[in-house]
Order: sequence, then C-alpha cells, then structure tokens
Amino acid sequence: MTTDRSPLFFPAGAAAQADPRGELAQGLLQPAAAVAPKYFYDRLGSALFAAITELPEYYPTRTEAAIFERHGGDIAQALHHRLGSGMTMVDLGAGDSAKAARLFPALQLARYVAVDISEAFLRQSLQALQQRFPALEVVGVGLDFSERLALPEGRVSGPALVFYPGSSIGNFAPADALRLLREARELAAGGGLLIGVDLFKPVPVLEAAYADALGVTAAFNLNLLRHVNRLLGSDFEVADWRHVALFNARASRVEMHLQARHDLTVSWPGGQRRFVAGERIHTENSYKWAAHEFEALLHDAGWRDLRCWTDPRDWFGVFLAFA
Repeated sequence: MTTDRSPLFFPAGAAAQADPRGELAQGLLQPAAAVAPKYFYDRLGSALFAAITELPEYYPTRTEAAIFERHGGDIAQALHHRLGSGMTMVDLGAGDSAKAARLFPALQLARYVAVDISEAFLRQSLQALQQRFPALEVVGVGLDFSERLALPEGRVSGPALVFYPGSSIGNFAPADALRLLREARELAAGGGLLIGVDLFKPVPVLEAAYADALGVTAAFNLNLLRHVNRLLGSDFEVADWRHVALFNARASRVEMHLQARHDLTVSWPGGQRRFVAGERIHTENSYKWAAHEFEALLHDAGWRDLRCWTDPRDWFGVFLAFA
C-alpha cells in the first residue's frame, strides 16, 4: 500500500485564467450593479464560508450531514450496486473536502478529484486530506465551472460519482442549473450524481440563514469588495457598505446584496461608478426548490433512476441519480 503520496494539482487552464477585470467592470456598470458570487472565494472568503457552515442559523450543512448519517448506508449500497467499489469521486466546489471525506470509508474510493475555484485554499486542504488518507489518489483541479464544467483530460476515466453537496446548485438560475447538470452527466461517463438541494421552507428560517446574528455572513459578503479591489484595482471602502439578505418570493430565491450607506463613487483603472445612498450591488442568489421540481430538472438533464432522502422537516434533500 502506498503511504507517501502527495496530492496532484492542476491549476486552471489558460482560458479559465483570463483577466477578470472586464467581467467585473461590466457587472459594476450594469444599470443594476452585480458581481458574480464566484468572487466570494479568495482565501479569506473560503475560510469565512467554512465558518458560516458552523453557525446555528445556517441549517443546510448540519441538516445535510444528518441525512448522510442516517441514510449513508443506503446511499453507499445503491452506489456500489451500480458503480462497484474503487470508484472515482469528483467533488464540485470541494472547499475543505470535509463533506466528501466523511463518505470515503463507506464508498471505498480509488480516486478523489476535488474541484474548486479557490486554488490556494484547495491546495492547503488537499495536503491535509492526503495525510489522513495516504492510500487514496488525491487530485486537485483549480477551476471556475460556473460557465462550463470540463476537467483536464484524463482526470476521470470510466464511470464516476459527481458529488455536489451543500445546496450550491441553488446559486444557479434554473436554466444555468440545467446546463450544469447536463455537463455533470457527461463528466460522470455513465456514473452517478449525488447532490444536496435546499428545499423551500418558512421565509424567516431562510432569511436568518443568510443574515446571522454574529455577522459572519455579512463579513463574507463584504470581503467580496476587498477581493474585487485586488482584481480590478478599484477603491471600494468596506465601511461604506452594508450586507442585505432578503427572500424574493416571485423567484423563490434568497438574494444577497451590498447596499451603499451614502452617496459615493467607486473608481478603477479606466472606469468608475457613482452609487447613491441605498443603491445595491447584487452578489448572490440562492434558489430554493420543491423536491418534485428538482426531480423534473434532473430528468430534463438526462439523469435517471432518481432517489431522494430528506430530513424529518423536509428542509433539505439529498438526491442520487444515474446517467
């Protein structure tokens, strides 16, 4: 048994490393300013999100974990029946890999491929993970898959399990979620999909999860401005903005915004934007699904043999499907 492995790492390709300044400037100059949520995840942003998952208001992480604890045996049995042991797991938005690692013993993986936009955070996490699982082949891929999910050639061979926990699929509008699920089916190459989905629930519960009493989510949102400053060369002052989270019932989504505390101008090389007091920058959507609606979306994406496990309150769903 090999015990001295080190994780392999593949940074983003040239296309994925394209200069983000054009995208950021374009978003800030829209009539309703917006910054894509992928810009949350510099090193500090990734650490802040990990802290968010520990908050009492943020139910998705612990609710999903309870589903895996209660139904993990059934999930593993279904996967082994279809894919056998020694499978490859592709973990989308892996972060610190903690969610995937809890499943390793039951799934008996041969290879773990962690995909995340935050390359520095991912490298650090995978070093620690490899020490915990020295016999496992660990591969990291620095990738922004918000536009297209495509891994470097040879990273997945044969049927694979695409793992997308934590309800991050909710960051995608329905049409974009459909596109991503179709690309995941191609990536699985005849394998499976195990995905966490946040289900609709009382609005006060939803809004509290994105506006916690300690202000960690506010810090996560505001840190985006610091990241934009580094990438765009802009001069956002964090103290000029406040965090706003609200539920948009018509779209069935929680929205996060940054709201200007007073009239101000933000400048960057080659451009600027005037904001009036109360004007907002839209930073994230988190769509909430009814279980039957998400099942229909999976079918539209070409996934079959669906199963779903939920918690006793039906707040969260873990869906298993096969290509």
